[in-house]
Amino acid sequence: MAKRAIGRCPICEHELKVTELSCNHCKTVISGQFELCKFCKLDEEQRYFIEMFLKNRGSIKEMEKELGVSYPTVKNKLEEVRKSLGFLEDEKPKVNKKEILNKLSQGEITKEKALTLLTE
Repeated sequence: MAKRAIGRCPICEHELKVTELSCNHCKTVISGQFELCKFCKLDEEQRYFIEMFLKNRGSIKEMEKELGVSYPTVKNKLEEVRKSLGFLEDEKPKVNKKEILNKLSQGEITKEKALTLLTE
């Protein structure tokens, strides 16, 4: 069984880089700094989760049965994997409509500015 490369340093948890590639056939060696694939950076538990997720065609209901966990647990594990892969949510500030309308009624902002803020 082939050994699997790890993506994070076991000491400090920072990302590891591959610095050498070699051919078992002709013994060619290439050295440099190479990126690991995104999935190599996942830990063993996260890779297993992704395998089961694909096996179950992304069905959270089937994942609940397969892993013997609740719906929120599956969703949390999925979100953890998404973050590890670099898929972060765009944090859009919530529009406070009441505050905008108060500012408009008190003459603090123009009608145009209020419309712009409400439609962003």
